[in-house]
Amino acid sequence: MADAARRPSLATTIVALGIAQIVSWGTLFYTIAVLGRAMREATGVSEVAMYAAYSAGLAISGLMAPWIGRTIDRRGGRLVLSWGSGGAALACAALCSVQGPATLALAWLLAGAAMAATLYDPAFATLHQLAGTAYRRSVTALTLFGGLASTAFWPLSQWLLDAHGFRAAFAAYAVLHLVVCLPLHLLCVPRHAPGAAAAEAARAQPPPPPTRPTAYAWLAIALTGASFTASALAAHMIEVLTVRGLSAADAVLVGALFGPMQVAGRIAEFALGRRIRPVLAGTIAFATLAGSLLLLTQVRAALGPAVLFAVLYGVSNGVMTIVRGVVPAELFGPRDYGALLGRLAQPQFIARAVAPAAFAALVAFDPARGLAVGAMAACALLSWVAYERAVARS
Repeated sequence: MADAARRPSLATTIVALGIAQIVSWGTLFYTIAVLGRAMREATGVSEVAMYAAYSAGLAISGLMAPWIGRTIDRRGGRLVLSWGSGGAALACAALCSVQGPATLALAWLLAGAAMAATLYDPAFATLHQLAGTAYRRSVTALTLFGGLASTAFWPLSQWLLDAHGFRAAFAAYAVLHLVVCLPLHLLCVPRHAPGAAAAEAARAQPPPPPTRPTAYAWLAIALTGASFTASALAAHMIEVLTVRGLSAADAVLVGALFGPMQVAGRIAEFALGRRIRPVLAGTIAFATLAGSLLLLTQVRAALGPAVLFAVLYGVSNGVMTIVRGVVPAELFGPRDYGALLGRLAQPQFIARAVAPAAFAALVAFDPARGLAVGAMAACALLSWVAYERAVARS
């Protein structure tokens, strides 16, 4: 009874995980966009070498994801997330200390390992053990925090870079992981209670139909295609918009809409979640993603269509993160959910790693980027088809 009284409330856990998500995404995933050039200039490595090291880190995240999920199933999220925060501090210290290609590669590999243990998927798996029937709303609430990561850390990284240099920025981020994220994970994530909340959720719902391997494969293809598209566009969006006739200022304005629109999509999902099944929310997200990419193929010099693209794309991305966390439970049930999310995350991380380079390779054949944008639209359409196949075969 005393242990139960000392357990943090679910709301406390969600807030703690949310703050840690902002810091983890902001310091590990988004920093390269602001600090990457200074790192290249200080270490003397090429842009290709820099992004190759970063991509290798993302690939490591994918390779580790199934093991991370299984560990959470067995031992709980508190252990994994706490070790992840310690690893993130070590990774940021390594990024602070890079001197050349070898240390740069090692630092990004450490960062990739830390991402596998700190970003959305381990947090989702942890909430699945704790939230019971409130899991979907808990995931949505958590992603509202995560959506603020780039909004908070891009300006912070730029300020630290201008005032003190990239090494001071990463040193500050290492301290943040030790004094903010690690205590939050240790103090606010309950000790592992195997399957208690998941069992409650399972009792509250009828069991899903028997899972077919083809349904899992189609869902993996759908989520991987969406991740591939998002990663490619994140790396190349400003160039795509300027080549298609927008001014640099207008392109930045359009890009700045993505974050707020992601949050808006998640707020809408939170408000309407009780009325819409997760699989329907997934259909809406994949359809909106495909529609936004088809619209991008038609964007020229006019700002209006570009803004509409940003709104649709941002909303779809915001809801897609929630879909990734909750739809597998509806299709395949709660059993070994951490391992399931980890297996689904593996190809997604690898797709994120290779997408920017694949997009750049298409640009080599078509500098106007029409071919590359068309390929991204086709990928989004195929992802939507794959998702519907997964739902139909589950």
